[in-house]
Amino acid sequence: MPLGAALSQGQLGASYPLGKRILRVSDRLKQIPQPLADANSTDPALILADNASLLSLSELDSAFTQLQGRLRNFSLQLGVEPAAEAAAGAQGEAGAKAKEPPRPREARPRRHVLLMATTRTGSSFVGEFFNQQGNIFYLFEPLWHIERTVSFESGGANAAGSALVYRDVLKQLFLCDLYVLEHFISPLPEDHLTQFMFRRGSSRSLCEDPVCTPFVKKVFEKYHCKNRRCGPLNVTLAAEACRRKEHMALKAVRIRQLEFLQPLAEDPRLDLRVIQLVRDPRAVLASRMVAFAGKYEGWKKWLAEGQARLGEEEVQRLRGNCESIRLSAELGLRQPAWLRGRYMLVRYEDVARWPLQKAREMYRFAGIPLTAQVEDWIRRNTQAAQDGSGIYSTQKNSSEQFEKWRFSMPFKLAQVVQAACAPAMHLFGYRLARDAASLTNRSVSLLEERGTFWVT
Repeated sequence: MPLGAALSQGQLGASYPLGKRILRVSDRLKQIPQPLADANSTDPALILADNASLLSLSELDSAFTQLQGRLRNFSLQLGVEPAAEAAAGAQGEAGAKAKEPPRPREARPRRHVLLMATTRTGSSFVGEFFNQQGNIFYLFEPLWHIERTVSFESGGANAAGSALVYRDVLKQLFLCDLYVLEHFISPLPEDHLTQFMFRRGSSRSLCEDPVCTPFVKKVFEKYHCKNRRCGPLNVTLAAEACRRKEHMALKAVRIRQLEFLQPLAEDPRLDLRVIQLVRDPRAVLASRMVAFAGKYEGWKKWLAEGQARLGEEEVQRLRGNCESIRLSAELGLRQPAWLRGRYMLVRYEDVARWPLQKAREMYRFAGIPLTAQVEDWIRRNTQAAQDGSGIYSTQKNSSEQFEKWRFSMPFKLAQVVQAACAPAMHLFGYRLARDAASLTNRSVSLLEERGTFWVT
């Protein structure tokens, strides 16, 4: 039985070793008061009530200690050593059983870069800044598999529970233990081979030699490599490639609360850098209403029929999403000791206007030299004569693209967003539109210039 089915039928405890632990923790999570509803349907905004403060999160961390250990030992349960343990074992054996030579000593420390965003903020485009560099192992949204497999009730403490699972899987991925993903891919991989790695084609490292094995006829891979034909993904080869690369980068729209990342920042095996990407919430909503049309039928009906009020649940979801982003950014900008020098806030609009400059700033922050390869990609893909097709296209004239939403969004829709997200918009420097004329007037800027304020 696939892991997802086991979860949905309450049978995970019997079907999988991790199941009993998740179910016990889930029961404990339900005892904590439930705050506002989640946002964007991906276990997002956790707005903590007075009785569910960071003290409650500490208690949750304690409850998840054993789960964290279980995640770290997933690979051992399969009889395969995780990346870190395998490397240590290889050094202790004469002749070395490992098939690859140890990674040479580097002049610079290995960096672990997390691009933290929400959907439709331009994260696919910005993620390519790291994907295009040859010495970086980049993964595109690997946490998608966890969301699809491990189901917590939406909102409140259960959203906190899912965030803790995301965080612990994220740590294993940064350590190149890619085997941890096997337990969340459906159908389950066989002999460490899978045809169902989400958006494999968006990670160059998964489509290069030696990870790109010979193509297998009559084997359909849903998210196949774009520029060459490869066989099903071999997770072992991918893990080895991860260890050979100098640095690691990962994009995730399912990590919403910055405070959950403290254990990663304090782990001596990691050198974490967090880049939080934000975008004008009016533009985000406009993009989501196109990309995920089915989820916004209520909004469209409200616009078409001219009803007096939009459903309060919809507004609360929007407000919760904006607040979770704002709270994370405020924490990052305060620079607590565990995060000092590890956090950078970037507006998508600034990246769209000055992509090369912002790429250089992000690389400087990460402590990784930017190569000519990335600079060439940026020049070719930000000055396109016309935007690429598809909702996830990264080819566009970026200096024009970022304001297109202003000329298609009804003013009354913009007003709803401004009312719900005013604190976040103020923090990030997004000006409110006073009327319909100012919304569509290009000479009226809706951006405050913040300069290097964003690099902390």
